Amino acid sequence: MATQRITIDPVTRIEGHLKITVEVEDGKIVDAYSSGTLWRGIEVILRGRDPRDAAQITQRICGVCPMGHGTASILCLDDAFKVTVPDNGRIIRNLLLAANHVQSHILHFYHLAALDYVQGPEVSPFIPRYKGDYRLPKKVNDQYVEHYLQALEVRKKCHEMLAVFGGKMPPQMTMVVGGVTVQPTVDSIASFLWRLRQIKEFINNVYIPDVLAVAEVYSDYKKIGKGHGYLLSYGSFPLDAQGKNKLFKAGRWYKDRILTFDAGKITEDVKYSWYKDDNTGKHPYNGMTDPEPEKKGAYSWLKSPRYEGQPYEVGPLARMWVNGDYRQGISVIDRHAARAFEAKKLVEAMEEWLLQLKPGEPTCTAAKVPDTAEGMGLTEAARGALGHWIKISKKKIENYQAVVPTTWNACPRDDKGIRGPIEEALVGTPIADVDNPLEVVRIIRSFDPCIACAVHLIKPNGQMKKFRVI
Repeated sequence: MATQRITIDPVTRIEGHLKITVEVEDGKIVDAYSSGTLWRGIEVILRGRDPRDAAQITQRICGVCPMGHGTASILCLDDAFKVTVPDNGRIIRNLLLAANHVQSHILHFYHLAALDYVQGPEVSPFIPRYKGDYRLPKKVNDQYVEHYLQALEVRKKCHEMLAVFGGKMPPQMTMVVGGVTVQPTVDSIASFLWRLRQIKEFINNVYIPDVLAVAEVYSDYKKIGKGHGYLLSYGSFPLDAQGKNKLFKAGRWYKDRILTFDAGKITEDVKYSWYKDDNTGKHPYNGMTDPEPEKKGAYSWLKSPRYEGQPYEVGPLARMWVNGDYRQGISVIDRHAARAFEAKKLVEAMEEWLLQLKPGEPTCTAAKVPDTAEGMGLTEAARGALGHWIKISKKKIENYQAVVPTTWNACPRDDKGIRGPIEEALVGTPIADVDNPLEVVRIIRSFDPCIACAVHLIKPNGQMKKFRVI
């Protein structure tokens, strides 16, 4: 049978502009190409600025998960400024990041991914949609639509909770080098906790049961979308001042083993990316963001991160797997399940952290801008491993690089031609109807991609093309 080519551009219900092209032979995907089509140059904007600006500017990388970037950036600056954060500051930072994680997880399932499994009414935002494989009984299906609306209110409570200590959302305003500017009070702790308990009830009684119900009805998706099967976590949510103990530990799952993680072994290839080839294979400290939009053979604005030359999937499944909290499998369904169980783990941790706050004690340590310094900030955004790297010269930012979760997951091939995790996860998937490729978008959205984070202007001099958008 002749090869059929399917292009979805853009893939909707994600953040940013993603184009996916798959080649289908005999009813199965035999090749795939993931293309980030947006470039904003946030890292270029930062050059020459006061280093303290970075934590605010980088939050604008994404409106969905600004806390991830704010946290990575502020950890990066803490490292460069050589400052230790008081316990109150560390705990409040954890609460802010966790609140954003939980909001993002609920957003992902109900408002970005569930509509691939649930048939809503014939009105926006439930249409347009692909036709075909919707299996939920009508009563259950209608209940999911109600939960879609309920989840909007719960997400609002997450934002309100974050704003208690963050000032507003998005983005927060209180994290600074050395800690936070806000002081915990009995009233603020109670306000946060009141909302947290309502969110916890929704997660336990609605979110997790809904995910498990989808997993049961769509059980074949437990065998779809594995990809390379390598998982990576940087670790996050420090439980002590030195950051040695964390709620989620750093590590890797590689060839059926848990291995250690060394940030010095991260590199980024650019052979198939619209960046100059002299930047390929470099560690982020030495990497540059030099665009080459007409580069021959390139097909994405995403670079290709690698650890010891290997592609790794990042995200809630990777975190929960490395931490030993979830090891049922690597698939579309497993990504959704791990994300839901992580939300439960986070709200339970937040309850404990709130009780550790000590009103009246310091929340920040003063620090001065160094003349020359380097810093690295590693954390976990909602979508996975996130790292920021800074070089400071003459008290200004000389270079700044961010390697984000979707750069790991949705990257193009590397210099050796090895596919990125999403590309590899698509290969081998059966396609029942090439005119309604539900299988493709279900796999993609299980990763919860955020292209705006990953590619930091639409391609200049590009040709406008028409595609069917669903």
